[in-house]
Amino acid sequence: MRAILILGAAVWAEGAPSPTLLRRTRHAAALWHAGAAERVICCGGVGRYPPSEAEVMARILRAESVDSEAIFLEDRSTSTYENIGFAQAHLDGDEVTIVTDPYHAPRAVMIARRIGLRARADCPTHRASAKARAREGFAYLKLGWWMARGGPLP
Repeated sequence: MRAILILGAAVWAEGAPSPTLLRRTRHAAALWHAGAAERVICCGGVGRYPPSEAEVMARILRAESVDSEAIFLEDRSTSTYENIGFAQAHLDGDEVTIVTDPYHAPRAVMIARRIGLRARADCPTHRASAKARAREGFAYLKLGWWMARGGPLP
């Protein structure tokens, strides 16, 4: 069974979705409505503000008319690796479409493939800030370092 994994993004004060979280979740809803997958897995634990990123995504998906039976929550993760790793418990098969931002997608797909998933990304159009691109660059370096050492993914 195919699944869409929405990778976590910030929840703001009073449980409001950040623009990133909202953009990713609406994109996933559109993919689900287009028949891209049978289930949508919302990934992300509690960050600076409650509730979990996954719970806020689920509320958005329901508002976008995604069937409640198709929505699964992974609400413990705090990193990309955990988003994908913990989501495996909700998979019925290994084919996943990862929804994140374009600058983040190559690393996310690499992690998913490294843990045995047949993964591809489908991203909403967005121009990332210099800060976001720099942060992702450092995350890539960390991932490369861990992979070169043959250790578990960070």
